[in-house]
Amino acid sequence: MTDTRQGADPDDGEFVPARAVIADIEEAIDRADQPRLDALLEPLHPADIADLIEQLNLARRREFLRLWSGEIGGEILTEIDEAIREEVIEQLPHDVLAEAVREMDSDDVVDLVEDMEGPERETILAALDESDRAAVEQSLNWPEYSAGRLMQSEVVAAPEHWTVGETIDFLRAEDWLPDQFYHVILVDPRRHPVGYVTLGRLLSSQRTARLRDIAEDSFRTISARQDEGDVAYAFNKYHLISAPVVDDHDRLVGVITIDDAMTVLDEEHEEDILRLSGVNTDSHVSDSALATARQRLPWLVANLFTASLSALVIAQFERTIAALVVLAALMPIVASTGGIAGTQSLAVAVRALATRDLNRSTARRVIKRELFAGMLNGVGLALILGMAGLLVFGDLRLGVVLAMAMIVNQIVAALGGVMVPLTLERMGLDPALASGTFVTTLTDVMGFLAFLGFATWLLI
Repeated sequence: MTDTRQGADPDDGEFVPARAVIADIEEAIDRADQPRLDALLEPLHPADIADLIEQLNLARRREFLRLWSGEIGGEILTEIDEAIREEVIEQLPHDVLAEAVREMDSDDVVDLVEDMEGPERETILAALDESDRAAVEQSLNWPEYSAGRLMQSEVVAAPEHWTVGETIDFLRAEDWLPDQFYHVILVDPRRHPVGYVTLGRLLSSQRTARLRDIAEDSFRTISARQDEGDVAYAFNKYHLISAPVVDDHDRLVGVITIDDAMTVLDEEHEEDILRLSGVNTDSHVSDSALATARQRLPWLVANLFTASLSALVIAQFERTIAALVVLAALMPIVASTGGIAGTQSLAVAVRALATRDLNRSTARRVIKRELFAGMLNGVGLALILGMAGLLVFGDLRLGVVLAMAMIVNQIVAALGGVMVPLTLERMGLDPALASGTFVTTLTDVMGFLAFLGFATWLLI
């Protein structure tokens, strides 16, 4: 179905504010035209407004927050990227911030305040009701990046002996229920979760039916100490919609819903992509040039040292290159192709590690597959380069050197793309963080070494 709201761009097929609307909003901000700005923002979804705030530069963002007569509510605040959320919060009046925080579920408040300093955190917590504040503080006591931080404290639970009628009457009488929930969790007298009933099953059953008799067959609980990455993996693998969270005594303390689990999964994938490129995971399109340079410089400096290894290898073959200058022009072909192959293998391996498809039991099979794939690619490229060496340079031996070096480097690239992240993972290091540098260095060094070594052996 096409989104016909103002702000959606059906030509792009994307649910984002249209480029024309963004341009009009920026113009309204520049002209301090509050009525025009309010009219443009009125039909937009809170997520689109959050996206708009992220796209504005610092000066326009500040002017936008001052000029707009609307308020940054909880729905907007939770959608704003963490990189600029604190900056937005600092500019909000206290009463507006307090109202926004009261609109948010406990898990969103935890996400908002967990990285804040003492005074800023206290300002947010002070805006909450006593019960909501206690729930947030309870979640903050769990380890960082754990299920306890991810969970929502507002839990819809009922005794397993209740009937459907009793449960429905209970739900209708309460005004504290979360905006979205998918299950009624069944608990025993000690508040241990023993099952759950979907809302669809609840509404379609007779009022006299017992909850325990219509509970789902499959039921999983999650420890509050469980790593959030493992939680997201479980939701994805077992197709969970929500899951109860228990404390160290197996008592129900919260619930995790699929939207929060998928957010974690998306964040982990994004982090892997950024780390493979040597980019800080906190970077954002709104960052200044100075901040961006500061984040990337350490990796570039590290690459200088690794690149020096390639230079050192080349220096050992100075006489070979001097005797046959054409080698200098051909060296990058072998190294560059190996680098691309290594990156391909590395991307597959890091992704497989993240999804648990690559582990101790599957490592040997994956390594063997990459070895043969590297050999096949190497042979295919070797035939092309061998023919090119003969046709372009009229030297069959040069073509043989190119072919042999290409086979060696393709094998090294394929194996390195798997072995390097596996080794780092077993050492307790993040394979996405450092693998790229190691694999690139490996393919460059081995590419130059193989090519110049074979050239010295066969041509000089």
